[in-house]
Formats: sequence, structure tokens, C-alpha cells
Amino acid sequence: MNPQELLRIVDSMHREKQIDPELVIQAIESALVTAAKRQFGEEAEVDIHIVRAVGTINATVDGRNLSQDEIGRIGAQTAKQVIIQKLKEAERDARLEEFHGQVGQLVTGIVQRTEKGLTIVQLGNVEAILPKSEQIPGESYHNGSRVRAVIYEVKAAGNRVKIILSRTKTTLVQRLFEQEIPEIAEGVIRINAISREPGYRSKVAVSSSDQRVDCVGACVGMRGNRIKNVTSELAGERIDIVRWSDDPMVLIPNALQPAEVEQVLLCDMIGRAIALVNEEHLSQAIGRYGQNVRLASKLCSWDIEIMTAPELERQIERAMEAFMQIDGMTEEVAQQLVEQGYLSFDDLSVIEPEALIEMGGYTEDQVNSIVEQAEEKAAEQEAEEDARKAQERLDKERRATEDLENKGDGGEPQQN
Repeated sequence: MNPQELLRIVDSMHREKQIDPELVIQAIESALVTAAKRQFGEEAEVDIHIVRAVGTINATVDGRNLSQDEIGRIGAQTAKQVIIQKLKEAERDARLEEFHGQVGQLVTGIVQRTEKGLTIVQLGNVEAILPKSEQIPGESYHNGSRVRAVIYEVKAAGNRVKIILSRTKTTLVQRLFEQEIPEIAEGVIRINAISREPGYRSKVAVSSSDQRVDCVGACVGMRGNRIKNVTSELAGERIDIVRWSDDPMVLIPNALQPAEVEQVLLCDMIGRAIALVNEEHLSQAIGRYGQNVRLASKLCSWDIEIMTAPELERQIERAMEAFMQIDGMTEEVAQQLVEQGYLSFDDLSVIEPEALIEMGGYTEDQVNSIVEQAEEKAAEQEAEEDARKAQERLDKERRATEDLENKGDGGEPQQN
């Protein structure tokens, strides 16, 4: 390999494959070392250096300088094969680095084909895949059509780079908001949290750093134009804009709108929030098939349970009766437990011993005894309790779905 040919290879790889010339030279050096070891033995100490400016090759084997003729005889064919392999690896690594920096970014590609649910998308001069699991339910993609997605994962696959796209991640919603709403791109409005069930409904919590800018109104846009652009890109997915608050007592009612919440009870020790609503708003708070409360729980990072006041009273009464069956339990401690949101033996079985010691002034042995009894009773009631709760939830969701279908759930975005 003469210097001019070597420099031509380096320049060609740089221009055609956008690979750093230094990476190409390092790959060639490594390939020549590998070829030399095959000729002189794996134990040989081989050092090969290419002079970057002129392309000449300096080589030593076991401390002896090789002549240019000897360098030329280093298994030329073997070196060529290894160089090709090294260059492919260098190209792969360059692509890997390029697209690793784009993970989470919005891209637009052209659909090439679909194979068994897997959609191949052309991104410039590389192919990416949109797996069935990352497609919005019910969507179909036609050859030649444009598709927008976020880069979800980038990984090496042999000498190739595997780029995986997604249209189901919350990141896609965020990127579309950033594109459609200038105030978000400018940093005036911030997206604080997103919860999503792709193709059906999303909740987006936003806040404004400028009191003069209404974060919810800005996201919806004049006559809903801005949010409509986002929903149309997401196959008609409904999007609720929620006003963010650091106070869960404010955020949780916002997240559950359009239902009106009468009161929120926070059970900090177990991360549960009980939202009290009247019977009229029970269906809306739960949502069709439980979707509204489920998305609100994800958005707020609280396990939200929807109840009416009479339902809560009945749960408290049952919990008090149950806890008083435990040896060593006092009415005062049982009352404190239900006030903290412990409403079942299962809840009590996972209580922090220190918390129970503080409530009742118990010894460690007494606490262990109470927790063990709670675990035993929880195990006894597990099957029965799970069945009862499942039936209650199913009944609630069925009533909510029937009520919403009778009233009409509406499809416009909610302004909270």
C-alpha cells in the first residue's frame, strides 16, 4: 500500500462515510498490526505507525525496523481483509456515536416497507425500525409515507447500527409540544410531567415562569389550533392540559378534571391519596375503564383512590373493626392508623416498625407481634379481599363507562 493510495482511502472514507480521518488511520494501523502478527507470530512485538501528513508507514517487529518492501509483503490480502473489517467497525462506531446523541429526539423518516408488523423507516442514508410494540395502536403505515417518531434506542448489531424508533413514549408528546408551542421552546412554559396511554389519552402538566402567560391557554392555542396539531399527529389521541402545582393537594384535583374533587386526603406514609367526590362526579373521576384516575396517578406520582364520603366511612369502620382483632392493638393506635391511610391488614403488614413504635409506645417485640399478626390475617384475607376489590372496581368502571357513554365523554382537550 503506497502512501498516495493510503491517503486516498482515508479521504474517501471521510467524504463518503463521514468518518473522522484519524479513526480511519487508527483502523488501518490496527489492521496492519493484526496482519503482521499473523506473519511473524502472535508473540511478536509489532509497532506500526502511519505518518498522518504524508501517508508513509513506519513499522518495527521485535525492535527491528522493517523496510518498505517488508512492509509491503505483510500478508497484503490478509491486511486488506482486516482493513475492510476495521473500516466497517469504524463506520459503525461513527454512526453509533452520531445517533446516540439523538436518543429522545424527534425525527422524520420515509416508510420503506412493513414486515410482520415491523416497519422499516429511512432516516437520511440509514435505516431505522419502528417495532409493533412502539407503534400507536390502530395505526398503519404505507410505503413512501412520512412518519414522525422519537429515537428510542441505538445499539450495535455486528457491523451495523440498529436504530429503534418509538411513537408510544411520552417523549414524543413532549417533543411535539416543543415544536408546536413557541413558549415551551423559549423556556417560558415548562412541561413538568406527562402520563400517557398511546392512541387513547395523555395528560400533560405544565407551568409558566411568567405570570402574564397562561400556560394552559398557550398550550391549547387560539380555538385549540395548537393542541389540535399535536392530537392529529398522534392519531387523534385526546390530550388533557393540566396546570402543575408542587402541592399535591392542588395538583391531584387538577389532574382529575373535568371531575370536581371535594377533598383530597394524603396518606404520606404509604404514598396513597384519597380523592373524595360526590356521586355525580364519580364516573368522570374514574373515567372510562379507569383511565382518568390511572393517568392522574401516573402524572402526580401518587396512588390515587377515588371514593365518595360514605364509601370512605365504610372503609374506615371496617379497618377499625379489623385492627381491633389484633392482640396488643389499642383503639387510639387503630384510629391513628386509619387517619394515616392504613385501611387493611395488607397495608399494616408493610408499616415501618419505627412508625408503629412512635404511635403506640410499643416495644420492638410488641411491634413484631402486631406486624406478624397483620401478615397472617392479610394472607388469610388476600384471596377474598382481592376478589371483592376487583369486583367493586369493575362495577365502578362499568358504571362510569355506562354513564359517560350515556352523557357523552366529549373529545375536546380539558383546560384545568
